[in-house]
Amino acid sequence: MTKTPTYFLVIDQGTQSIRALIFDLNGNLIAKEQIKIEAYFSKEPGWAEQEPEYFWKQLSRVCQNLWSQGGISPESILAMAVTTQRGSMVNLDVHGRPLRPAILWLDQRLSTEYRKIPWYWRFIFFVIRQSDAVQFFQQKAPANWIKQYQPEIWEKTNKYLLLSGYLTYRLTGEMKESIGSVVGYLPFNFRKHRWAGKFDWKWHVVPVTRRQLPELVPTGSFLGHIHTEAALATGLPEGLEVYASAADKACEVLGSGGISPNIGCISFGTTATFNSNLSKYIEPMSFIPPFPSAIAGQFNAEVMIYRGFWMVSWFKEHFGLAEVLQAEEMNKEAEELFDNLVSQVPAGSDGLLLQPYWSPGLKNLEARGAMIGFSDHHTRAHFYRAIIEGIVYALREGKELLERKHGVPITEIVVSGGGSQSDSAMQICADVFNMKITRPHTFETSGLGAAIQLAVATKQYPDYQEACARMVHVGNQFLPNAQSSTKYDWIYRHLYRPLYSRLKPLYRALFLSSEH
Repeated sequence: MTKTPTYFLVIDQGTQSIRALIFDLNGNLIAKEQIKIEAYFSKEPGWAEQEPEYFWKQLSRVCQNLWSQGGISPESILAMAVTTQRGSMVNLDVHGRPLRPAILWLDQRLSTEYRKIPWYWRFIFFVIRQSDAVQFFQQKAPANWIKQYQPEIWEKTNKYLLLSGYLTYRLTGEMKESIGSVVGYLPFNFRKHRWAGKFDWKWHVVPVTRRQLPELVPTGSFLGHIHTEAALATGLPEGLEVYASAADKACEVLGSGGISPNIGCISFGTTATFNSNLSKYIEPMSFIPPFPSAIAGQFNAEVMIYRGFWMVSWFKEHFGLAEVLQAEEMNKEAEELFDNLVSQVPAGSDGLLLQPYWSPGLKNLEARGAMIGFSDHHTRAHFYRAIIEGIVYALREGKELLERKHGVPITEIVVSGGGSQSDSAMQICADVFNMKITRPHTFETSGLGAAIQLAVATKQYPDYQEACARMVHVGNQFLPNAQSSTKYDWIYRHLYRPLYSRLKPLYRALFLSSEH
């Protein structure tokens, strides 16, 4: 009698697409269905919203499309998990119905009215020079904006969930959230991986109450069963077990085999990140916590380049029409053809240098992007290569920062995410870091990370070390070119590193002028 294979289903809800992925116990991607989605809509400049029901309908559709492929039946799935984009928030009423569109992580609106922090906390933040960071936290928190401009919505908000928690609710009927998914402007204790304590300052900077938050479940733990309504919508078997996964970046780290601090994990995604998995709490920058790891009780120290590879999409939209049209004729992705642009330009982009901080962060509120060194011989090919180089320079800076913070040299680098499909981007990465760069055997590393969690949760493997050894495999490797590495090292040290500090006064002036 033939033994029924053990398969895991992972739903990966990204910013630009949703994917249904089936993995086996060896980490092989057995089946895949992908639907490109409308990332967001904007009623005002800088807004990024999407209807929660839209996400649910796309999840249902991607599952149904997966089963229609044939070959893999829903009954062959042992367990499933959901990994999602981070920091996107959903307001639900007492009946579990959305009250308004979800505010997504890309949203740039700021609130101008919020609670006044008690004097003793204000004094502490002043002494430790974090007053601006706390104020930015208040301005960016979607809950504060809703409380200010839509108070009737906030008054009706019974539950305030991350997108991951909302999809869990639609699948299982349970108001639960994986600890590994909690990244956002919420009263969360990142050191102890639980909602903030009663006297924590975070309760003073957002209007969220403990009652509005879901039950937290450790990563890799049981969340619930697929209920009847979800089974009908998705074609999933009623009663299928759903386990707590983690946010997409954390799953990418695990899916890349990044389970020790000497392994650096780069994500070439909409947001580019450099991550290192730690067993102890170490802040990559003061007042910036490490996020929950995909491994329960551990941490991901992360340096983020907000809207990193989003710049590639921006370039495609504004300057890549020729490649877009050609790709349509060839039935390819336009990004594949952009590698031809990179190859037309030497390392260093003939003196064109990009600084990729196109959106502010908690530690660089005045940040702006910059491109310097323009000359009449520069083309859009130079512009495109400079974008890739600038992102990688910033990621190298992140690597060096993390090494200083946790005291462990990073000896291996693995690159994943959509941008890793570009061989040119991978080679630039190897040259800038002057290290061998590895690409995993699958581009679906966030899905693979969630599948590894399922393999351990269902006791197919005893621990993450063995699961990664069996399920994570080396794909292509890229070795540095000595001549390019020497050139990049000089540019990085003498031009890129000093650039931000020299431009910061101008950025600051621009930031202040925009507030008036």
